[in-house]
Amino acid sequence: MARQRAMKGTGDIVLDLGKLNPKQIEFFNSTTKFTCYGGAKGGGKSHAVIRLAIMYCINYPGIKVLIIRAHYPELSQNLIEPMLALLPQEMTSYNGTTHVLTFYNGSVVRFGHWSGMESENEYQGQSHDIICMDEATQFSERTFRHLAACLRGDNDFPKRFYLTCNPGGVGHFWVKRLFIDRKFKVDKEHPEKTENPDQYSFIFARAEDNVIMLQRNPDYLSDISMMANSDAMRYGDWNILGGCYFDNFSTTNNIHKAFKIPPHWQMYRSFDYGLDMFACFWWAVDEDGRCWCIREYEMESLNIQDAAREALTHTLKTEKISVTFAPPDMWNRQKESGKTMAEIFANYGLPIVRSDNNRVQGHMIMRSMLEPIPLHDPYVIKIYGGKDKAPKQLPQLMFFDGIGGVLEDIQSIQRDELNPNDCAKDPHDITHTVDGVRYFCINRSLQAQKPEKKKEPDEFFDEEVGGTYEDYMTGGEISEQYMNF
Repeated sequence: MARQRAMKGTGDIVLDLGKLNPKQIEFFNSTTKFTCYGGAKGGGKSHAVIRLAIMYCINYPGIKVLIIRAHYPELSQNLIEPMLALLPQEMTSYNGTTHVLTFYNGSVVRFGHWSGMESENEYQGQSHDIICMDEATQFSERTFRHLAACLRGDNDFPKRFYLTCNPGGVGHFWVKRLFIDRKFKVDKEHPEKTENPDQYSFIFARAEDNVIMLQRNPDYLSDISMMANSDAMRYGDWNILGGCYFDNFSTTNNIHKAFKIPPHWQMYRSFDYGLDMFACFWWAVDEDGRCWCIREYEMESLNIQDAAREALTHTLKTEKISVTFAPPDMWNRQKESGKTMAEIFANYGLPIVRSDNNRVQGHMIMRSMLEPIPLHDPYVIKIYGGKDKAPKQLPQLMFFDGIGGVLEDIQSIQRDELNPNDCAKDPHDITHTVDGVRYFCINRSLQAQKPEKKKEPDEFFDEEVGGTYEDYMTGGEISEQYMNF
């Protein structure tokens, strides 16, 4: 691996790529469709990605490689500049405007970064043979899936998706689910959505595996031990997570198996709407004021009429919704019709109420509602097994276990770097669900009123004497004696 010989014209070019450590060699030799390399900080991830891309480009003339990071400055500093410094000028040409590196044999490396919806449109329809996602935990799962769809091409080249990462970040949970915990989704209704375990492999590396780096920087281990979230960075511990805004959310405490909602509980809806995502939620509030998210609906690219229709379609006929809370921009007028989106919803039979859009206050209320409050509701106590087994307290914000996307987003969304009291606004595709919950939490929802007990018949009435209770109270049927009174 130390030297790679490439033929150009009649001459040879000898390229010194350095030496790989055993974990990097394992990364190179992986044949699964998705290979994740990482764990602790300092494992030589970017070093491996650069050399992996070069090897593919030399050995497969005409191959297309995409190397992507979340932000361009890190992409340039950690990947583009080191790769250009490693390659002789006679072997490649680089276009700084398009960020495309072209090899002498027609192979191409495209460097990209991700900027939300703009990038989705940019990469839509592109095809690549090899994709390298550096620092994958800075991406959402939606972005990962979007890019994975670009892994195609009408040729015999290998099709591989390589990921490198450390624990933490907005993508921590989906990377951990797929590559560490290996919990794969099964969709019997849509088999093509079922995840194949054979396609995923993980190569765990720590700084100790990168012997050359430690020899050059003997203080490296002590330096990363001083970092925030040091155990995750130093040892690659995926059970430690830093930077998450809702760090008090618990899959054990805030989630419960679905149950039948009592008819006297108050029902609400809330949603966030954008052309990129419609996220709608159904809520039931018990006698303690505890809020249960019983249903979630998410769909991309819905126009406003279809969004209203779907909200009504997914509401059961037996559910009496008291209020539907909506984002304030629903009252903006559309250029085409001059109507507000709120008017269009109302025309479809779904009146909505404007929610408060105070982000900081809303997120802080939502966070506080994840904490427990006293449990008194007899129905909930019964669900938890009765007074002897039910907890004394239960979080004010609860979710049914059948709900999917929002639970992952709540665990993934990070604190804003500039305002730690607020959630980060990026990546945008995981904020819709959190905002939909926030619009509900920031408004006052009424707790359920205890159902009135049926009045007992008058104690002086005795059914054994004859007649009914109604006869006793009203005098029975009209008789001739009554008419001649």
